[in-house]
Amino acid sequence: MGHVRNYTIADVIARYKMMRGFNVLHPIGYDAFGQPAENAAIKNKTNPADWTYRCINQMHDELKQMGFSYDWGRELSTCDAEYYKWNQWIFIKMFERGLAYKKASSVNWCPDCETTLANEEVINGLCWRCKNAVIQKDLEQWYLKITQYAPSLLEDLKKLEQWPSRVRTMQENWIGKSYGVEIHFKISAKGGSALGGKDVTDSISVFTTRPDTIFGATYVVLAPEHPLVKKLTAGTSQEKETLDFIGKTANKSKSLRMSGDQRKEGVFIGRHAINPVNNEAIPIYIGDYVLMDYGTGAIMAVPTHDQRDFEFAKHHKLPMRIVIQDPQNLKASIADMEQAYEDQGVLVNSGEFDNVPNEQAKKLVAEWMQSKHFGKITIHWRLRDWLISRQRYWGTPIPMIYCPACGIVPVPYHQLPVELPKDVQITGEGGSPLARVRTFVECFCPKCGKPARRETDTMATFFDSSWYFLRFCSAHNAQEIFDKGEAKYWMPVDQYIGGIEHAILHLLYARFFTKFFKDLGLITFDEPFIRLLTQGMVLKDGEVMSKSRGNTVDPDEVLSQYGADTLRLFILFAAPPEDQLEWNSDGLEGAWRFLNRVYQMVEKRHSKSDTLKGFHSDDADTTLERERNNAVKRVTQSFEEGYKFNTAISHLMVLANAIDKYKIDSPDLGKQHLLNQAIETLVLLLAPFSPHVAEEMWQMMGKIEDSVSRVAWPSFDEKALKTSTITIAVQVNGRVRGQIEITPDMPQDELRKLCLENPAVAKYVQEAAIKKFIVVPNKLVSIVV
Repeated sequence: MGHVRNYTIADVIARYKMMRGFNVLHPIGYDAFGQPAENAAIKNKTNPADWTYRCINQMHDELKQMGFSYDWGRELSTCDAEYYKWNQWIFIKMFERGLAYKKASSVNWCPDCETTLANEEVINGLCWRCKNAVIQKDLEQWYLKITQYAPSLLEDLKKLEQWPSRVRTMQENWIGKSYGVEIHFKISAKGGSALGGKDVTDSISVFTTRPDTIFGATYVVLAPEHPLVKKLTAGTSQEKETLDFIGKTANKSKSLRMSGDQRKEGVFIGRHAINPVNNEAIPIYIGDYVLMDYGTGAIMAVPTHDQRDFEFAKHHKLPMRIVIQDPQNLKASIADMEQAYEDQGVLVNSGEFDNVPNEQAKKLVAEWMQSKHFGKITIHWRLRDWLISRQRYWGTPIPMIYCPACGIVPVPYHQLPVELPKDVQITGEGGSPLARVRTFVECFCPKCGKPARRETDTMATFFDSSWYFLRFCSAHNAQEIFDKGEAKYWMPVDQYIGGIEHAILHLLYARFFTKFFKDLGLITFDEPFIRLLTQGMVLKDGEVMSKSRGNTVDPDEVLSQYGADTLRLFILFAAPPEDQLEWNSDGLEGAWRFLNRVYQMVEKRHSKSDTLKGFHSDDADTTLERERNNAVKRVTQSFEEGYKFNTAISHLMVLANAIDKYKIDSPDLGKQHLLNQAIETLVLLLAPFSPHVAEEMWQMMGKIEDSVSRVAWPSFDEKALKTSTITIAVQVNGRVRGQIEITPDMPQDELRKLCLENPAVAKYVQEAAIKKFIVVPNKLVSIVV
């Protein structure tokens, strides 16, 4: 039902835009590679390709049942060789420009999916797909240098004015630009017999955004993966405890280690570092809450002014020193502290910087440290390069060859695509299935012609989905990745619709690819999606629909009982697109009844013999015409001012009520024309929401010259919206005592006279003196006596 909601929202917008005269590209495709399909194939003892295409065919039929206005000639699947050939083309282009590279590192590993995961794919320590625990593992993997685009990815968020602010904030935080100082802590020669007591040239680089707290640094914490750790502890009494802790931490995911509600664990490695600003020897720890991927993999710990450091120091009984004075508690002491003081104040215990406000001190201390060569002012980014290697079969083969003589060599462009072999045994036991296919692995170097071997990792599926919108412009172009002219005409995407879960993963990657394509000269824009709508989840019994919870609703069952139009209307009426939607069978029944009601209006009250056009000036005619024009105005506004589809459908119901109330007592062609016009307008306004029944009703009314979806959107007349009289409330001393009918903008002296003559109002005023007579034009009169 989540898919039904997403695609219905898009289809209603597309149909509306077509009726407004726009050229609309409304495509569909299948993001079809990945671990779930491979796992399903293993479970069902079939080939992933057979399983996936069977699912695609089923989905294709269901999408057509829903009446989505897709351009089926542009339909594509990412598992088709004609599509993933261009994944490989992009990868080689990135390799040639130094954006694709291979390195060994500690990676997120999902033991259940038997594959690596990017940081963005680990949610609260769990695999984003299977929801099982993720561990750390050392592997050699392929990365994309997305960090090269970090400045423009951050700066260009300002251009995305029509994106939800929370999505922009999520991306801004993930990119994470930080200004600070990289401080050099020399390592003390004392405390390590393996180093023979000699001076140590090694130093620890620590990045901090809080140089104002440097005088309060009482210990240093390294990431367990930091390359200095094993070197500093080799042969010492702390070596075994350190290695045991490193092994223990390897079984924790990065997101779990950074979680605020987890206890921070660590061990002393037996060595000390020198705080450069006061020459104090401070202990060096390794801690699970410090990651090698962030900053320099080392932190200076200031336990009095950072809560994580405070909790760690308390647990390990480490020294603390207050260096920012709480202005509300000038007598604060370490003994009094129950948590770190993280607010502003003036510096204390900070040498020449005492009594300087800490915000001002950030800049002063940073410049002083740089002048003393204790460190350097620098910028750090939270964003890390994108890990795309996956150890599975069902994905795009990475088009690289390993030659003993020539090293890593890309597959020549004319040999693309490197196709997935079909004779593969997939056991789910781990490791790349491609590595076991000799005919795939063994090849010849395209440079020297000698025997070589292919890369057996495949690409993360987010690679596939980072550029598909451009492929839709010319979906089956065999000569180039996409036609530049078509892309120039259609792109960037005017309206993109997708869940908030894509805020960091897919949307960030799509922005990265778009900027890369611009650098290649393929496009002239640098942001892929102008306007973004993040639809809410579909809930049942207060929880997100999920097979594991057993609370799903099968769209096929709803379609067979109610039809697509009812489902579409309900899912748009139940809540605004951005909000969560609670599934409600009663609401489904209500949508069904409304469509039947409109159908009966067309069947029983519309006349095909509408030949005489005329307008009668009695109140009933005026009211119907006003409601018809008001419905057009309000429904149009609901599209143009934020896609408020639930209110749009409400206005359709108001118009239907007005039509029901409009009676023709005797044959009158003029009145019948007004009635016909109102019913036809209702059907046209309903068409984007419930296209099948609207199409049928349009033909029932004799409109056989064109499809209802190709008829121009109705217009409205502002003059017809004006009313001859309006009803307003009259208050006396703050309580409503009556209502009066007035003409709009009635002069105040006439209004006063009318109020006081109203019996319901007069009895509360009587002979009392009127102190105030307040008029809210056309809405309210308030009398104070």
